[in-house]
Amino acid sequence: MAEIAPDGDIIGIRNLLWGSGDIRVEIFKRWSQGFYFSENEKSALEQSEGGPCAIIAPVQAYILKNFLLENSSLQFRENVTPEMQNLSLVNALVEILGLCNVQKYYMVYLNDDFNKSDKSGDLEESNVVKIDPVAFHNSLEVVEIPTMLDVRKYYMLHINNLKNQYGILLFLYSVIYTRGLQQVKSESDTTDPLIDETYGYGSQSLINLMITGRATTYVWDHDQDVGGLRLQGIERKSQVGFITIMEHLRYCTVGSFYKNPNHPVWVLASDTHLTVLFSDDKKLVAPETKSEQARRIFKSYDPDGNNFIKGNMLGEVLQELELVSEKEYVEIMRKKLDEECLGIILLDAFMQEFFPKEETSTPDMFTLVHYNGLAQSNISGLVQYHVGSAILLESDLKSICESNPMLTVLQTKWPNIEVNWCNNITPSLN
Repeated sequence: MAEIAPDGDIIGIRNLLWGSGDIRVEIFKRWSQGFYFSENEKSALEQSEGGPCAIIAPVQAYILKNFLLENSSLQFRENVTPEMQNLSLVNALVEILGLCNVQKYYMVYLNDDFNKSDKSGDLEESNVVKIDPVAFHNSLEVVEIPTMLDVRKYYMLHINNLKNQYGILLFLYSVIYTRGLQQVKSESDTTDPLIDETYGYGSQSLINLMITGRATTYVWDHDQDVGGLRLQGIERKSQVGFITIMEHLRYCTVGSFYKNPNHPVWVLASDTHLTVLFSDDKKLVAPETKSEQARRIFKSYDPDGNNFIKGNMLGEVLQELELVSEKEYVEIMRKKLDEECLGIILLDAFMQEFFPKEETSTPDMFTLVHYNGLAQSNISGLVQYHVGSAILLESDLKSICESNPMLTVLQTKWPNIEVNWCNNITPSLN
């Protein structure tokens, strides 16, 4: 392993994350925590303050994904040991780094001088670590790790560095260094810092980087041309998913790659915080049937959820479904599906015509489990998973309930879902 002297990349990463001005100490302090597990939920990471959920929630999602792969049910909750905690954390971090680069990896760490000097001068507070963004960045060094196996060995050997005060930041800097500063800049498509200078929230680019290894700004599938601009979205189906209440508010469109990941684990986004939703029912991520794909694509042209589209959109829907879409045929079908010449095509009429025998891959009933890393946001003030029983109603008409943000965000993935949460208490997204 060859040492690499700190260079412009560290300064560049610092500016990319925080902006070129002075870093607000109160924001930096909120991000200055290590990875540590809850005493009440042995497989759950805790978050001390608002901000670093952009790192903690994706890491938690990968931890849960791996536990669910190794266990056929949620019983693993009762059997997690400290050794399993260390291994699960390292495996999640290594997996995320592996998404960022497949050729070389970099570990960012604090030199020994920082560890000696970063103490309060007061004898009574000699063990209190001072939060100093300048001293932190001046003390960062980098080591290149040649293989993924060596990365895992490095983290197991330096597990305490992950748990200490700056563990999350050191991992974040390692992720960006490994992905490449210029690569992250080109993907993020913005000049704004990845960490909000006022509120300390992580940007969507940062969230995407942690989930997929690419710091794209948008959450739709593939790249899209918008007004002549090529805007990068999600490249392929992700290992864990992402759904957000911002889609309900029409600030974004979440694509199928995020809504239908390889494993039944989703990072959930409110307007200020990230949590995680998961299930032990693998059927939730079974491949879409043709009729499910048709419903999804049809509804993508119906953003208001009215279960109809304008008649002039029929050709685009048929083309996206790779059905016959010649102009003459489309006109014939448009007239057939809109006999009353209302200028709209109903979802039921479309499905009956093209997919009369509907098949579904999603079970009607399943268990959902919610994780929130902020202790104060949990029901008992202790970080614990909250279990719910979900049912998919037969009706396509969803009940809008603005006072229930949890249901609202789940309906962006399952429009006709209802959930009965344990003790009749809906968990918090914030």
